[in-house]
Amino acid sequence: MSLIKSISGIRGTIGGKAGDNLTPIDIIELTSAFATFLQRQQAEKRLTIVVGRDARVSGDMVSRLVCGTLQGMGVDVIDTGLSTTPTTEMAVLHHHADGGVIVTASHNPMHWNALKLLNATGEFISGADGKLLQEIANNHDFEYAEVKNIGKYTLYSNAIQDHIDEVLKLPLVNKDAIAKANFSIILDAVNSTGSLSITPLLKQLGVKNITVLNDEPNGVFAHNPEPIPENLYGISDAMKNGRYDLGIVVDPDVDRLAFIKPDGEMFGEEYTLVAVADYILQHQLGNTVSNLSSTRALRDISRKYGVAYNAAAVGEVNVVEKMKATNAIIGGEGNGGVIYPELHYGRDALVGTALFLSYMATTHKDCVEIRSSYPEYCMSKNKIELNTSIDIPTLLQTIAEKYADYEVNRIDGVKIDFEDSWVHIRSSNTEPILRIYAEAVTESIADNIAKKIMLDIRELIRN
Repeated sequence: MSLIKSISGIRGTIGGKAGDNLTPIDIIELTSAFATFLQRQQAEKRLTIVVGRDARVSGDMVSRLVCGTLQGMGVDVIDTGLSTTPTTEMAVLHHHADGGVIVTASHNPMHWNALKLLNATGEFISGADGKLLQEIANNHDFEYAEVKNIGKYTLYSNAIQDHIDEVLKLPLVNKDAIAKANFSIILDAVNSTGSLSITPLLKQLGVKNITVLNDEPNGVFAHNPEPIPENLYGISDAMKNGRYDLGIVVDPDVDRLAFIKPDGEMFGEEYTLVAVADYILQHQLGNTVSNLSSTRALRDISRKYGVAYNAAAVGEVNVVEKMKATNAIIGGEGNGGVIYPELHYGRDALVGTALFLSYMATTHKDCVEIRSSYPEYCMSKNKIELNTSIDIPTLLQTIAEKYADYEVNRIDGVKIDFEDSWVHIRSSNTEPILRIYAEAVTESIADNIAKKIMLDIRELIRN
């Protein structure tokens, strides 16, 4: 069974039986429930919903099902076609729509797809709203429109350019400085919509020397599409000839951003947000936010500028909620997700790219100099598989009590802060596993902290 239902939508592999995999029936049921949920919020109003998709092979089929179902529910559809997650989020705002659906499985392999659901502010729906929506879907509590009330369909092909235009308007995006810097850049577009968004963005920023790997948006990913070191051998090898100032990597829906240094080594996806925040804080002081499993370096940079850093539970919805509560001017997640509220509340590789290039161009620092200016931390990421009989809340509470002499955070599992390191233990939302992330000043220390916690957990399970 590979169909996963969560508060923000559904994801699964294409094909198979309804209820077990992501099939047309499952797509239609959730889309119908989403339309019903929005209609109940705004009774008597004819709704408009924006739909966008990444380039994966099943995207066109899934998108057609979504659009047709919405029309059948009496909803007008604005289809942005091949798009990105942040572009679709911004299109909801641009068109004053009532919600949005993004057809993407993000960094998952090509046989996966998903529906991600947006509210009228272009943000992912909340956990409470997600539960209500799932109840509607489970009960098939929806009703389709009569023929005279079927929704209208509009194909809108300018959404990515609208998005780029708004990025270029930002005061801290220095187009002139980037053009003068004469950067040479290589992009891995992973055979999705990065080639349709990051490439034109670079050109409009004045970058003339651009090489694009895996540029055909056909959804047949040339490698595992998650932008982590073990998957980026192609662009890393290409960087080693010394012709490029920066390598840029995005995932299929272009909300995650990673950089490659001229020697082919990773800048570090954990440090994408750190660098962008550093640039923002040089020009404007304000609070910062990341999730509990992100690098401590953002906290360190925030303290350098005398601003408050806050941690949120893992998940974009939680980070956005904490950013709003603390009036943060920059935030995101350590997976390369940059959220810049001056543009919109969503992880956005386009704005992250423009701000980082502005940092390089205005300071005349290369990416190696920028990276070396930050505290050096190493992260160890691990997991323990659990059987369904394990009482996870009690297990986590016992761990928290054992380490009560240290700083313990319980907003999302258990995070224990030591003097020069931390460990975060949380249960997965979609699998019967515990994730154990540790960070320290060296890889060996981080590994040892994670191993110690894993031994504690296994001993508790045995007992």
